[in-house]
Amino acid sequence: VTVEAKQSDITRLHPGDLADATLITASALLDLLTEDELAGLVAVCVGAGCPALLTLSVVGRVNLSPADPLDRRVAAAFDAHQRRTTEGGRLLGPDAVAEALRRFGRLGAEVLVRPSPWRLGALQADLVAEWFTGWVAAACEQQVELAAETDAYLRRRLAAVTEGQFAGTVDHADLLVLP
Repeated sequence: VTVEAKQSDITRLHPGDLADATLITASALLDLLTEDELAGLVAVCVGAGCPALLTLSVVGRVNLSPADPLDRRVAAAFDAHQRRTTEGGRLLGPDAVAEALRRFGRLGAEVLVRPSPWRLGALQADLVAEWFTGWVAAACEQQVELAAETDAYLRRRLAAVTEGQFAGTVDHADLLVLP
């Protein structure tokens, strides 16, 4: 097996860039793209004529236990942050998987989608703390008024993690695209 990694702007790929590829992989990418960027990536992947494995795309479902009254508001603000408008356009966020399925299907590719949930708990305390802090920060960036309530929320949740009283599932999807 020969692996070649190339650093480039994925939104500027051309079919020739993948001419010798036998597999295209990307992780945690689709939800960060705009509709136009996804359309370009889909066209290049299909044009390369080889399989593509696109993993860890958020789908907008987070389950936290024990439940907290702020969970849903923070999750909704985070999803809105994932769909925010940037200089390049509106990001797809949790809508990316459905949009990718539609676009690949339109070009005749077969797409297999499988759930790829992150299951977080006491054994991943450092990862949980890092993820949760970033999740809340993105939600507050999107909905500034949440910041007044999330300091105590963050402390409660991180204490629960430390005490082994926290469990969470962050749903993602993996796509295998077959030409």
